[in-house]
Amino acid sequence: MNLLRNALVLTGLLSGSLIAATPTDQIAFRTAFLDGQLPWESVSTAARSEGAIDFYYWGGDDRLNVWLERTVAPDLEKLGVTLRPHRITATSDVVDLVLTEARAGKGLGQGSVDAIWVNGENFYTLAQQDLLFGSFAQKLPNAAWFDWDENSAGGSLNLYDFGYPTQGREMPWSGEQYVCAVNRSLMAEAETPHTFAELERWLEANPGTFTYVKPPHYLGNTFVQEALYEMSPEGAQGFQQPLDSFTPESLARLLAPGMAYLKRIAPLLAQARNGIPRYPENESALMQLFQNSQTAMECQFGLYHVATKRASGQMPDNTEEIIFPRHNMIKNKNYLVIPSNAPHPAAALVFTNYMSSVAAQKSKLAAVGYPLGLDLWMLSAADQAAMVEAMPPHFGVTQAALDSHIAPDTHASLVRVIESLWQSVVLQGSETPIATLVEQAMSQSK
Repeated sequence: MNLLRNALVLTGLLSGSLIAATPTDQIAFRTAFLDGQLPWESVSTAARSEGAIDFYYWGGDDRLNVWLERTVAPDLEKLGVTLRPHRITATSDVVDLVLTEARAGKGLGQGSVDAIWVNGENFYTLAQQDLLFGSFAQKLPNAAWFDWDENSAGGSLNLYDFGYPTQGREMPWSGEQYVCAVNRSLMAEAETPHTFAELERWLEANPGTFTYVKPPHYLGNTFVQEALYEMSPEGAQGFQQPLDSFTPESLARLLAPGMAYLKRIAPLLAQARNGIPRYPENESALMQLFQNSQTAMECQFGLYHVATKRASGQMPDNTEEIIFPRHNMIKNKNYLVIPSNAPHPAAALVFTNYMSSVAAQKSKLAAVGYPLGLDLWMLSAADQAAMVEAMPPHFGVTQAALDSHIAPDTHASLVRVIESLWQSVVLQGSETPIATLVEQAMSQSK
């Protein structure tokens, strides 16, 4: 690490006492960067010295894989950093890897993971275990394209992830909204449900024409959370408080109506046999049912997924997006995090800054169809116009309509309790009093 030490010393901003007070050059580097003592030029020099970035991400989208290979990797090479992408099927697996390495005593520079594509429960887990690099996001040069104002409605998605403060420990990379789509050959506009009560009536008349992904997959979790919002007398607002603010009885009152609804519609879902549905395990299984016209409606994260899948032939040409459920369409962002034991911390910062740039964000939008992570209103008029030009179209709805029906995510600390309760009440059909089940789940989540 002599080159890294030299890069730090040459800045003239790291004193000898700082280097002497820390056991490794990388810890000195992190301290200097987080303290605002290190110019970006020195970060870039250190990144070139490290030479590589190990990026772990969900690899189930071929468009994303190709974009990383053909656009991101060559651009990073120009910055002296080799991209080493690691495709995973579940983000929790790489979070577990970070946890395992940390428990084995591997500190900064000694782990396997430089950056992870995360949000929600996985970020919460790393934050609770103090396994994040630190408050780096607002110190990146491209942080200028993000709204960090606590008093701005638009800034909340940068400052909170599933209701949990980000504190600059992750960088927004993409935005999403949970959107449902229908096959107009199977569901006329006049029959389209816009509430969960209307969905139940549709299923009673047309059993087997809808289902949702099995929790704890995040697509299934989100559908469950939206149902809980609509059925709860407190709406989405009741689910924004942390777990420790509830008693088992108060949380059970919040969850019971939605769980009862999901249990009630279960026999009406697709592929139900003897009243027991087989929930799709992931997006691919969900899409196969829709592609084969076995279901008339499907729901998943993807503000532009209908446009991209119609264009690729994965959805019928008459597929349209719908407003469902009214005022409860969860919208969030997803992020890039750097673990506290990242093997190449400087390269991880350069990679994250690149992924936050106007050019990379526009390229991702156009090539992959993933929404912007940066905030459009923070850009110049010319850049705003270029971004709008790159946005895929909507079918059946407008962006303004989608924007008018958004809801926040459930607080991250509630997610595991909700997952556990769904397993017991809906999947297993437990008749145990719901307050008892909630108490058990709460004790396991602590």
